[in-house]
Amino acid sequence: MSSVAKSEEEWRAVLSPEQFRILRNKGTEPKGTGEYDKFFGDGVYTCAGCGTPLYKSTTKFNSGCGWPAFYEGLPGAITRTPDADGRRTEITCTACGGHLGHVFKGEGFKTPTDERHCVNSISIKFTSEGTSASL
Repeated sequence: MSSVAKSEEEWRAVLSPEQFRILRNKGTEPKGTGEYDKFFGDGVYTCAGCGTPLYKSTTKFNSGCGWPAFYEGLPGAITRTPDADGRRTEITCTACGGHLGHVFKGEGFKTPTDERHCVNSISIKFTSEGTSASL
């Protein structure tokens, strides 16, 4: 997987202020406000910062948490890092380091991995099946 390195100024030039706050400063969008929370189209979700494919739509599920939820990412696309307090695990785009959200395990969802990737909508972009980003 290729790496995307940009300076803070370069990121500010290509991201909206809210995308920068969340992707680069590890912010969180308000619960239930994201574009993809209740969206279930067929396709691929890519990183809003660098365009790297992250999730297939077939792994998205309705968790009721107020943010888009996926049970697994594409191989090698997502990096997991325990938060400093050890209570949560942050997920970031492996290619650019953009903050996606957090992953939770063992919540009892009936998914193949028993994981919930809780992702900020603003951190991802959806590409319909059959377009260039689809896998």
